[in-house]
Amino acid sequence: MKDTLLSHIDFPKDLRKLSADQLPDLAKELRDFVINIVATKEGHLGASLGVVELTIALHYCFDTPNDLLVWDVGHQAYPHKILTGRKKSFHTNRQLEGISGFPKRSESEYDTFGVGHSSTSISATLGMAIASKLKGATEKQHIAVIGDASIASGMAFEGLNHAGVTDANMLIILNDNSIGIDPSVGALKEYLTKATVGYKPKTDNIIEALNFAYFGPIDGHDLPKLLETLEKLKTINGPKLLHIITTKGKGLKQAEENQVTYHAPGKFDATTGDLLPKKDTQQPPKFQDVFGHTILELARKNKKIIGITPAMPTGSSLKYMMEEMPDRAFDVGIAEQHAVTLAAGMATQGLVPFCTIYSTFLQRAYDQLIHDVALQNLPVIFCIDRAGLVGADGATHHGIFDISYLNCIPNMLIAAPANEIELRNLLYTASLRLEHPIAIRYPRGRGTIIDWQVPMQKTPIGKGKCLTKSTSEIAIISTGTIGTNVTSALKSIEKKISHYHFCFIKPLDSDLIKEILQKYKTVITVEDGAIKGGFGNTIMVFSNKNNFSTKIINLGIPDQFIHHGTTEELQEICGISAKGITNTILKYI
Repeated sequence: MKDTLLSHIDFPKDLRKLSADQLPDLAKELRDFVINIVATKEGHLGASLGVVELTIALHYCFDTPNDLLVWDVGHQAYPHKILTGRKKSFHTNRQLEGISGFPKRSESEYDTFGVGHSSTSISATLGMAIASKLKGATEKQHIAVIGDASIASGMAFEGLNHAGVTDANMLIILNDNSIGIDPSVGALKEYLTKATVGYKPKTDNIIEALNFAYFGPIDGHDLPKLLETLEKLKTINGPKLLHIITTKGKGLKQAEENQVTYHAPGKFDATTGDLLPKKDTQQPPKFQDVFGHTILELARKNKKIIGITPAMPTGSSLKYMMEEMPDRAFDVGIAEQHAVTLAAGMATQGLVPFCTIYSTFLQRAYDQLIHDVALQNLPVIFCIDRAGLVGADGATHHGIFDISYLNCIPNMLIAAPANEIELRNLLYTASLRLEHPIAIRYPRGRGTIIDWQVPMQKTPIGKGKCLTKSTSEIAIISTGTIGTNVTSALKSIEKKISHYHFCFIKPLDSDLIKEILQKYKTVITVEDGAIKGGFGNTIMVFSNKNNFSTKIINLGIPDQFIHHGTTEELQEICGISAKGITNTILKYI
């Protein structure tokens, strides 16, 4: 690195040696540093560019890591990581054995709380503030940085509600840029957008009504004003909130103008900001797009169909239905619990609600799944996107637990299509209004079929099928798109092996399972979910219950959190890549 201000800064103690007049120049260098690395290594760009000045001001004014700083979600934490000892390793961000794309306690003492999901920062910071008071550390500061999309979530309000009746020494910084991954939605967002720098949103301020001292709004890119305000807030005790106005993508023209795309743009030209062109070849669609186009196709024919997403219209591709049918497709914001129970309410009235939600986010609505949907046996359709390993986002985002956490819920049907066509058929079947709720899980990324828009057919509930049959004493049973790896593995083995695909994990095709267990001495199950409580475990339990002597080997995600890397690298580590499956088969031939 050439001789710049940033080249001399490894930790916040180095930052604090600079004069306040030097900080704007440092902000430009830090912004360029983020742009240049993310342009080639990829990652979350827009959110980090929007908080460069704020990050500098926080570490300059507060005595981190003694003062405790929590970043909500963590999409915006790249400048924080660079200033807290990870500048030289930042090029490894989100890569196998490199640094995490999110704050992570095991990575740095400056990462005071591990994040990845939204709206946890207020509760965590309040917990820290109460702990400090109990320990007599009355001078310690506790700061949470939360965005306008995240503060609208129920958990954030639970934290605000509690904090407002304490004397906890905590500061919440509301980073208001009117956008999360997609544009922010909801009544609170409408309330906040009425705010401009120096002017409070209303006389009856909702934050002050919750017993917080409210400051702002101020310009979050005005370093002198940020420094002045933060120094003042350090002297004020009790719960307080600073409202700052920022621009997501600040400093890169394209990122400012196209904030959705540049949230995580992939590779781009660091000089011009232009996205690098993709290879001009016909590719299979992303599974999210198969869902998005199919639900719109079905909704045109069935007026009872409703689409619901908690803040992921682009990521889930519900945006297509939202654009054409805004009265029947809803983005409810970062509110997974509300999304599930909203769908349940609609189902009681004869509607056909499709709730599309990432696997890792559906975890946040587990009570609603059980209590509001399954217990009442309401036919809500859960379209579980990002199932399985998702790659560089790491442990907070892998969708590896859904089979296990859904499997134990009575009335719940669970399906995992092998490909795009089977996904379409499942969506069509579910749209006919089933007798039970159903979860349809599918992965991030592209499928394998280019010509996928074929007429849809009804899928028989709870049936598996044989893909290849042989006289071998070994059989492979897979569920979902991981079956593609099984197919590749079998092509590399000279001896022919039987392969069965189970689209339905629950109910299990017990007749076919009995046939398999009677016919083969060894059965290998393959899934892209947790082994404990998963698909293979269900078959093992069935075998034991029915006194079969078949040897059963379960391949899937081991009982540990899997960190970041490419999906292919992580499948290799977990033994469910084509190579890993091949090696397992060869042990038993």
